[in-house]
Amino acid sequence: MSHVIHRSLLHTPPMAIKGDGIYLIDSTGKHYLDACGGAAVSCLGHSNKRVQAAIKSQLDILPYAHTGFFSTETLEQLADNLVALAPGMGKVQFLSGGSEAIEASLKLSRQYFVEAGRPNKHLFIARQQSYHGNTLGGLAVGGNRWRRRDFKPLLMQVHHIPPCYEYRWRYADENMEEFGLRMANELETKILELGADNVAAFVAETVVGATLGAVCPAPGYFTRIREICDQYDILLILDEVMCGCGRTGSFFAYEQFNILPDIVTIGKGLGAGYQPISALLCRGGITEQIQLGSGFFQHGHTFMGHACGTAAALATIEVIEQDDLLANVQLRGNSLLGKLKQAYADHPHIGQVRGIGLFIGLEFVQDRVSKAPFDASLRLHRRLKNSAMDNGLLCYPMGGTID
Repeated sequence: MSHVIHRSLLHTPPMAIKGDGIYLIDSTGKHYLDACGGAAVSCLGHSNKRVQAAIKSQLDILPYAHTGFFSTETLEQLADNLVALAPGMGKVQFLSGGSEAIEASLKLSRQYFVEAGRPNKHLFIARQQSYHGNTLGGLAVGGNRWRRRDFKPLLMQVHHIPPCYEYRWRYADENMEEFGLRMANELETKILELGADNVAAFVAETVVGATLGAVCPAPGYFTRIREICDQYDILLILDEVMCGCGRTGSFFAYEQFNILPDIVTIGKGLGAGYQPISALLCRGGITEQIQLGSGFFQHGHTFMGHACGTAAALATIEVIEQDDLLANVQLRGNSLLGKLKQAYADHPHIGQVRGIGLFIGLEFVQDRVSKAPFDASLRLHRRLKNSAMDNGLLCYPMGGTID
């Protein structure tokens, strides 16, 4: 009997004993093609020698130094590299996971307005069917009803607007630009309802991850979102924990959508799974405001900026750049997306194949014409995951993507 609190308390998962390139191997010797990289994490495979060597070297030099006392060379170098890669960003904070990065972004937004003498700005607006982590702050801004349900009494008040989800929200007589504008204007409507003087930030995934399945914004959507945020003095927080770090074909997904955020979060692929690490990046003016005030960001964790995590991330970025992997993501992504669309063009139960780069999702429907979903009691996503795993393929499923 396992003493571990596994995700499911009804069964114990197989024992993974080895990683070999794109494969994971269990204790029976069975190989699994890791087509999803776990939770969109293992972007370099499971046995990259350069990343492994970087971690081992860092362990020999310095495994850990608390950031309340010290900085480290890998911490400073990684921050320099990310700022160079991230248009519009000027400062970085490193955390241990995506949920922590989102929590930090919420607190940074709040403290920014307090230090600027606008303490009434405390509300956050996010989108329905979004996911921003499993901490209480992350769940609060997230819009997935199933994940929020049991913990709703514990969550702070966050207001949600509809997602930019063309497959189900676009009118028949709308073109994509008209649809994008209509969805973006939902933000202005909500701001006016709440009062702009009360709203601190709008939080959105640049490309929506698991809760909708690789949904890209409509053309012009984020351009209008940026205009609205500027007009009402509201920070724009982009969550790229899943879609960032090269998965879409650019290191930051927002580079492809004519948008500059005030804050962006990344994680998962930042360390390629070799060490837990995430990051919050922000434009310099945010930290400058705090520097002119209290001079202290009231947030921190024991393992933030961990030397081995930052070493792993440095090596990951080096591999991505030296091996020209962003161009390969674009090439392979276009090929895979085209082949999937061709293969399932007439499939009665696949409503849409969508995505960008190697961030691709398939939406399953009971009826292709009406777009009616399968009955939730069938738990189709779990059955698909289990069947794929039985056949040696790892994919990342999600149910309840409509409601």
